[in-house]
Amino acid sequence: MPPGTSPRRGGLGPAGGAWAGFGEGGGRPGGERLGLGGAGESRPALGDPGRCLAVRGPAAPPRVPLGLDGEAPESVRSASAVSLSRQVQGTGGSSAISKCSAAERGYFEDRFLRLLAGRRRRRAPLVHRGYYIRARAVDHCVQDFLLKTQSYPRTQILSLGAGFDSLYFRLKDMGLLHHTVIYEVDFPNVACQKAALIKTTKELSALVGDTEGERLGVTTAFSGEDYKLLGVDLSELSKLSTALKEAGLDNEVPTLFIAEVVLTYLENSRSDALIQWAAEHFSQACFLLYEQMHPEDSFGRVMQQHFSQLNSALHSLSQYPNCEAQQRRFFEKGWTECSVMDMNEFFTCCTPENEQQRVQALEPFDEYEEWHLKCSHYFVLTASKGMEPSWTPLLSSTTVPHHHGPVRIVGSINALVCEVLSEASGLRRYGHHSALITPNVILTTGGFGEENGQHCRMRNFHVLIKHAGYWKAGCVKKENHDKRWDERLYHTVSCLSSSLALVVGGRTSPNAALGMLWLKFPKTCNDSDPNDITVELVSLQPAAEPFALRWRHSTTEVIFKGEKYLFIYGGRSAVQPVLGDWYFLHTPEISCTVIPVEGPVPEGRHSHSACSWKGGVLIAGGLGAAEQPLGSVFFLREAEHGFQWQTVETHPPLIPRYSHTAHVHDGKLLLVGGVWLHSFSVPGITVIDLITGLCLDYTISVEHLEWPLMLHNHSSVFLPNEKELLLIGGGGNCFSFGTHLNPKPVSLSLRNILTSH
Repeated sequence: MPPGTSPRRGGLGPAGGAWAGFGEGGGRPGGERLGLGGAGESRPALGDPGRCLAVRGPAAPPRVPLGLDGEAPESVRSASAVSLSRQVQGTGGSSAISKCSAAERGYFEDRFLRLLAGRRRRRAPLVHRGYYIRARAVDHCVQDFLLKTQSYPRTQILSLGAGFDSLYFRLKDMGLLHHTVIYEVDFPNVACQKAALIKTTKELSALVGDTEGERLGVTTAFSGEDYKLLGVDLSELSKLSTALKEAGLDNEVPTLFIAEVVLTYLENSRSDALIQWAAEHFSQACFLLYEQMHPEDSFGRVMQQHFSQLNSALHSLSQYPNCEAQQRRFFEKGWTECSVMDMNEFFTCCTPENEQQRVQALEPFDEYEEWHLKCSHYFVLTASKGMEPSWTPLLSSTTVPHHHGPVRIVGSINALVCEVLSEASGLRRYGHHSALITPNVILTTGGFGEENGQHCRMRNFHVLIKHAGYWKAGCVKKENHDKRWDERLYHTVSCLSSSLALVVGGRTSPNAALGMLWLKFPKTCNDSDPNDITVELVSLQPAAEPFALRWRHSTTEVIFKGEKYLFIYGGRSAVQPVLGDWYFLHTPEISCTVIPVEGPVPEGRHSHSACSWKGGVLIAGGLGAAEQPLGSVFFLREAEHGFQWQTVETHPPLIPRYSHTAHVHDGKLLLVGGVWLHSFSVPGITVIDLITGLCLDYTISVEHLEWPLMLHNHSSVFLPNEKELLLIGGGGNCFSFGTHLNPKPVSLSLRNILTSH
């Protein structure tokens, strides 16, 4: 059997020349590199709502996202600010604290964050990655602007809604502002707070230098030789223009506008006017925009709901829901060049491979689905006019193909809530496993979900029993409770008979893999009340065989010379982020057996699908060593002296995906849900004809559901007689927007597509 793939090594060298500056020193203190963190990342009201920075001294005054107050007079706007203050201050400092946390873990260096952010708190790896990619995109573009304009005698950067961002101090500290002046704009009260903070903090005031000779205008809170801080409401464009002119902004020199999660909180008419004003009034202009997109899918709906609950609606999404619409917007407002990428594409194409590896190796991580979904719902856009040479910082630096391409949809399948006679709240989980014990009994184990009103790793087993055409749900009783079971995610359960199943692998945390366990249940559970079923947990000796200490793997029944074996393949472990090895376990005694395997060996993967077929196993998709989805399909078939790997060619090619489920019926491979890097759609049902290789994609219509349906980290059970697919659980952490759990099982009728395919 082939060995597993080697552990990924983090790239610790420079990430691509003096201006790349992200990999230098591998995150060690003192590395000579431009610090990460884009303008406005820490802004509360003009950036992400509810992220009001905690600064030293008095609590920050309430800040209201622009565009929420419309044309209300000043007195009404003040009342509005007071009414929203509790919501805004409730998450006080979260953005700055998250940046500090990411910096402390080595994602980037920024010694000024602690001075501007205040208190510290450890954040989750998913949050670290989210802030890293956002900050890297902004710094990537800022660096490129400074590099392309270094021959000019003077340049300008205007940060809209800068909040307590550290951009100026980092650039100044690196000696990169010899001929560049930075202007920052935010609400007057915020600008005053930041100005006071700078004046009273020695490390900050020393960088700005002597300000005694600088004149303060009506709207200027702080003025240095190369740093101007203005307090102006961005929704009042005429006041903004006047204030900037008074502060010395020159519309004839190259100017970079930065709007990082800012414009979406303005009404579209106001943000459009600002974009057009920048194009019309500056002869050499560049614009950097970072915002959300794709409000229509499940993740987008959860994202919108989050901001709506903060009373901070994302206005841009309705009129500019995707990259193409945003690009048209800038062309129509007077910009002559415009490029846009979602953050998956940016990470893949504009981040050097050694830097990707460095970040991926920084800390234990197992939230791949949420990471890719977050990145597919944010974009970075750059636009320019009058620039010589052209400003195109988003040109790919790699040969990785675009994620964007046509998904040929041939039909749609309606998703319907599965009617369950009894309460099925225990099925609100993800990272679990559901197994068809008998034709009418489904056992669901493990995962993360909701138990006793709390989110936690699931301890309880749940069963669905179909009787008289209806499903009944219940909580299973456990005997001989084994502590090794508790809180197990991403395991497999293989039914060896109607009363015996084998649990293989799983984890409690990304540092703690689990071994094997027997599950024994009554042979008469078909006619039982779901709440009367008892499952006995029986330990194996030894349970923790090295080959079983993995998760996100597959365990599939195969047949060799008339004997049944369980084929364990792929996954990941606490040591290796991707495994490419396999093992044959002879049943029922579960002894590891060496069987020769020939043919082209698939690359290592986890979160793939595996199905028994013709005595062998079909492997499809998965996530590879570079954390990129795979589109390959392999068939491990029985040969004369063992097994042989065989590539299954599909046409059109299968769109790479992972975290899906799969079933085989009548010579057709069904792939269900999952995650792919096409930001403009989500996977539905893919049907692959295993004889002809024809590959057809169907969407899943959710118009009959009252809640978002997330089809990753789910389980599915195919009922062949009814040609029905039962989807159980699914969901995950939607970045910082909350955890979504599909509340009820969902039924998909595949009768039409299996008949017509």
